[in-house]
Amino acid sequence: MATGDTMAVWDALATRPPSANFPTLDVRNGHVVLDFDDTTDGATHCFGILPAHYEGGNFTVLVKWMATTATSGDVDWEAAFERHAAGVDLDSDSFGTDGTATQTTSATSGAVSTASIAVSPSSTPSAGESFRLRVRRKGSTDSMTGDAEMLSVELQEA
Repeated sequence: MATGDTMAVWDALATRPPSANFPTLDVRNGHVVLDFDDTTDGATHCFGILPAHYEGGNFTVLVKWMATTATSGDVDWEAAFERHAAGVDLDSDSFGTDGTATQTTSATSGAVSTASIAVSPSSTPSAGESFRLRVRRKGSTDSMTGDAEMLSVELQEA
């Protein structure tokens, strides 16, 4: 794959909630979204398998989102990659270091914004391996009041 090629895409219904602090499902004008609260650090997980043409290396995570009502402030997003190599114990999380991005809220409520997050796996995954991608809003630290509504997540090769 070349840099910038899409490896996987998830909409709100294709993600999986962690055991705590997960966003809630909502619908906005017929679009299913995940509502991330502004006072907690809520997360969701995206499960996938790296395609056969993945060349190894880092990732870019694109989070497509909008504000429920806000038209100002910033949202802090994080993403981390968990490799499922042979012998990895899936009874505990093994996410790598979080990549971060701060995205300014659109001045138009309902307008889609895209946060771009650089993510480096803790060890180089291989094509065909399964993985989880954690996407989290740092509601405890950002400045946007109200929910951030996640529409989709895209994983690209960096």
